[in-house]
Amino acid sequence: MDTITRADALLADRAYDADKRVLEPLAEKGVEAVIPSKRTRRVQREHDRHLYKARHLIENFFARIKQYRAIATRYDKTAVIFLGSIYMVATIDWLN
Repeated sequence: MDTITRADALLADRAYDADKRVLEPLAEKGVEAVIPSKRTRRVQREHDRHLYKARHLIENFFARIKQYRAIATRYDKTAVIFLGSIYMVATIDWLN
């Protein structure tokens, strides 16, 4: 959870609306949780709707890189090589 301490906000979908597992640890570290409340929650929490709308950019990026078969199926044996493949595909996507 060290990478979260460097972030100002965490964007996630409704599945991560869990007090003890997600929201309380984020609040302790001073990270804003941009997570909409589940519809079944009695008291709906407020979240930054404009920042949450930008989440689709991240989702679209993952959808684009999964078009590459080696990324989608994780052909690479080691994590370092897989990360290198992600960098290469992200660069190709950025250039296009």
